[in-house]
Amino acid sequence: MIQPPDSASQAVRPSAQDTTGLVMEARSLKKIYGSGEKSLAVLSDANLSLRQGEMVAIVAPSGAGKSTLLHLLAALDTPTSGTVYFANKAIETNDDDAALAEFRNRAVGFLWQRHQLLPDFTAAENVAMPLLLRGEDFTRALGMARKWLAEVGLENRADHRAGELSGGEQQRVAIARALVTGPSVLLADEPTGDLDEQNAWAVFELLERLHRTHGLTSLIATHNLALAARCDRILGLEHGVLKTRGALASASEAPGGEAS
Repeated sequence: MIQPPDSASQAVRPSAQDTTGLVMEARSLKKIYGSGEKSLAVLSDANLSLRQGEMVAIVAPSGAGKSTLLHLLAALDTPTSGTVYFANKAIETNDDDAALAEFRNRAVGFLWQRHQLLPDFTAAENVAMPLLLRGEDFTRALGMARKWLAEVGLENRADHRAGELSGGEQQRVAIARALVTGPSVLLADEPTGDLDEQNAWAVFELLERLHRTHGLTSLIATHNLALAARCDRILGLEHGVLKTRGALASASEAPGGEAS
């Protein structure tokens, strides 16, 4: 049975002096859309510390701000206030475009709920795209893409157009694309949200394996309690504030329970 969240959950506060193994950190992130009476505070004081090798889940219902938080961590959006740090260095979204592109392309891999593949390009071409964008040779980029497609079990589908693949296959292509650049951090935004139960488990188990074998630090936003229970830590996002939460589900349960 899925258990309710720990009623004694506590807000995550900014880390103190110890930065040992700290890969990514968010301090006092605030994100407000609009202004005046029509303003909407999605994040009000979000603090987060990710250490090397951790797989951390953020559990919250749809619309709670999970995607907004991940976009801020990946420098895809700008916080109203607060700072994101990577390797103890502040990531300023007003930095020059080249520096931000370098961060997005090399430091962080981003996995969307909807795969965002280009349907008329092959699986290999889709995976190679981030490498081509940073100036890699086409032949080398395609070779690395094929290697990663083999990692996710799709070596025989490399030359099929993305639009010809099943939903589960498309998400595995998206995983390969997120990791082909060799990032140290994987940010996954509801990676199983559009999949049926069988494919959801398969994709999550693939993420677990890749996390271990490639020494990743992973942050997975989800509303699925059973999948979150497989992670090292679980955080809740409540009223724009991240809070630690206890065990939410048995790892053997079907991934059908949802946060509320």
